[in-house]
Amino acid sequence: MTGAQILIECLKREGVEVIFGYPGGAVLPIFDQLYDSSIRFILTRHEQAAAHAADGYARATGKVGVCIATSGPGATNLTTGIATAYMDSIPIVAITGQVKTHLIGNDAFQEADVTGITRPITKYNYLVKKTEDLARVVREAFYIASTGRPGPVLIDIPVDIQQKDVEFIWPEKVEIRGYKPTYFGHPGQIKKAIKLILQAKKPLLFVGGGVITSGASESLRELAEKLNIPVTTTLMGLGSFRSSHPLSLGMLGMHGTVYANLAVQNADLIIAVGARFDDRVTGRIDAFAPYAKIIHIDIDPSSISKNVKVDVPIVGDAKNVLSQLLEELEDVKELPNIKAWLEQIHEWKRKHPLRYRDDSKIIKPQYVVEQIYELTRGEAIIATEVGQNQMWAAQWYKFNHPRRFLSSGGLGTMGYGFPAAMGAKVGCPERIVFDIAGDGSIQMNIQELATCVCNKIYVKVAILNNGYLGMVRQWQELFYKKRYSYTCLYNPDFVKLAQSYGAVGIRVTKKEEVTSAIKKALEIDNVVFIDFHIEPEENVYPMVPAGEAIDRMIGGMA
Repeated sequence: MTGAQILIECLKREGVEVIFGYPGGAVLPIFDQLYDSSIRFILTRHEQAAAHAADGYARATGKVGVCIATSGPGATNLTTGIATAYMDSIPIVAITGQVKTHLIGNDAFQEADVTGITRPITKYNYLVKKTEDLARVVREAFYIASTGRPGPVLIDIPVDIQQKDVEFIWPEKVEIRGYKPTYFGHPGQIKKAIKLILQAKKPLLFVGGGVITSGASESLRELAEKLNIPVTTTLMGLGSFRSSHPLSLGMLGMHGTVYANLAVQNADLIIAVGARFDDRVTGRIDAFAPYAKIIHIDIDPSSISKNVKVDVPIVGDAKNVLSQLLEELEDVKELPNIKAWLEQIHEWKRKHPLRYRDDSKIIKPQYVVEQIYELTRGEAIIATEVGQNQMWAAQWYKFNHPRRFLSSGGLGTMGYGFPAAMGAKVGCPERIVFDIAGDGSIQMNIQELATCVCNKIYVKVAILNNGYLGMVRQWQELFYKKRYSYTCLYNPDFVKLAQSYGAVGIRVTKKEEVTSAIKKALEIDNVVFIDFHIEPEENVYPMVPAGEAIDRMIGGMA
């Protein structure tokens, strides 16, 4: 087989159903093989969108997403999407073409040191120098991407490696020296954790995206209900625990609920599961959870005590470790009485609910998100862009299932949501998929309208159009004396733009039109852009100012 044939055969054996990408000179042998392949190929209109689509597909399905681009600018256009996946621990395999091996390092046409460029933003990467190595490399790439703490892996393949004929040998087993993820918690650490849990009077479960990755949602629910412990989630953890559950405190952090942040600051024990104590969660670290002992469960040992010093580290897969804790608790005769703590939390919930001032004349973005939730019965996959739209979606859509919320958490990538929604719809065609977008973010990958229309990927897009780069404007209002420096946007007519691609556009300027517009969009068998003209200077509240402790929140009501 040629190297290109080997690559396609390996992708089939890895169960790859779809590839997102863009052709070019250094991947022509691969694309020639894709021409007759059973693998579905989706031609995006930009390589960055291909990486985001592979990411959205991976988040929604739990499978490894795959994208491909040519050498040089094709490969460098993938990097933002690769970095997005890396920050959020999403398993994707990115395949790039490279100039011929004898030209590497000679500044050849469309050459870039892709492995060098992507080394800081991949879990691992490869430059394939022998066609004989290609099958092993592909096998390893999928294994590395999907095991341990998941992440993106890049395979850079020179064009002559794609063309050379060699014998195809499929490696049945993968053995990588030095790469042996730990999947079960150490029994001694489990016992230490149980001891702290049984002593706690004010315990709190703090969970992140690792719970979703490991499929640990059911184990998390069992533990929370057995011990009656309240649960707060990071942005990436939304959906890991039912938002409508009585023990749910919603999201914590910079734009989290007041009661979640107060619970963190007053807890005497925090059980952190699959979360990395990001700065948007902790606020001022020296003031974070001042009274709490911390148990930290994570499959990545380098994440433990990296930002916040913990008392009981447990390295292992979240689902396995939670199961171990539940097993240990089976023999416990008397569980701690935390009735007073639950009453305190209930009081905080009563006094500080998420709320906004309703207005019959103007469209509030929170109302739009609430109506999307009601009309989709909470069953949609929601992708977001980044900024105010992202936070309103996180606050006002109740996520009751894992893998239904797709958002760029760590990198905060504008332009992520639309192609990610596209990838999610490809992976889960039976589901309603909504991208909740801002008028700034949506324009970053708006060309993917063509991809969606051509491939009948019928996602719905709610544009919360306030005429600003909203979150940046909010910071300028609050901290820069309303000096709106280059945050006011000139926008196209989104309705006409959607129509020009063969999609459907709906403009909404009155509150009474919101519900009917969403209903109409859900009924239309096409891509739909709904352009909601919302209150221009609406802010996301509550908010923790940068550098403050997370219980020093401003703006209780939007």
